[in-house]
Amino acid sequence: MSAELIRIESMAAAGAVPDASLTLPFELRQRSRLRARLDDGEEVGLFLPRGRVLRHGDCLRTADGRVIEVRASPETVSTVHASDALDLLRAAYHLGNRHVPLQIATDWLRYAHDYVLDDMVRGLGLVVNVEQSPFEPEAGAYGGGPAHGHDHDHAHAHDQAHER
Repeated sequence: MSAELIRIESMAAAGAVPDASLTLPFELRQRSRLRARLDDGEEVGLFLPRGRVLRHGDCLRTADGRVIEVRASPETVSTVHASDALDLLRAAYHLGNRHVPLQIATDWLRYAHDYVLDDMVRGLGLVVNVEQSPFEPEAGAYGGGPAHGHDHDHAHAHDQAHER
């Protein structure tokens, strides 16, 4: 018995109360066309405008009117800690020169795990922990605001493999 694919074609209004949730890693939250399963197992198809990155807490509207909350799934990331802010800024500079999407906090940096980048950062004297955690990188200077903003172009992230 096959259920019909639930179509998601738009964002829900701010403050909408979710009926279900969709948990995805960052890589899939960058896609505008995607076939996935809600956390309750129902199959959905995303048909969103190109260029949008879904963020943890965003709400989507299905064709039948339901609201689906987006959740960031834990994924393998490298989290960098430093004993002083200057060292952390230096690591952010070097990672930024490689166009690596970064999640930035006051006392740590996080990027999609890559052993070559880990070795580079350790070479700068910082501690790198490989862990499972949700990944919410910054939107970028031309992306319409901080990581909690929602509309931005993220095409450069796909080139990161060529930079390493």
